[in-house]
Amino acid sequence: MRLEGWHLIIIIVLALVLFAAPKLPGMARSLGQSMRIFKSEVREMKKDGKTDATPETDPVEGRVVNHPRTPGTQGRPGEGTDVPPPNRA
Repeated sequence: MRLEGWHLIIIIVLALVLFAAPKLPGMARSLGQSMRIFKSEVREMKKDGKTDATPETDPVEGRVVNHPRTPGTQGRPGEGTDVPPPNRA
């Protein structure tokens, strides 16, 4: 006697029905809830993707901010540049 794929599937289904029957409704409910959440998240991602595709036409203005002056750095070259002060004392 040789077990094929569909034989194993029938055995697994029978074992689930016999031993896990009380837990099957809870498992089905949990699976349905997970599928609903997944579908709503996919729907939200599709909706968000459509709004992100429109480019912004307003220019963005900004300014360059240098590192703040720390005590003990006066007179050193490069003061006020975009390089952080050295950590050695």
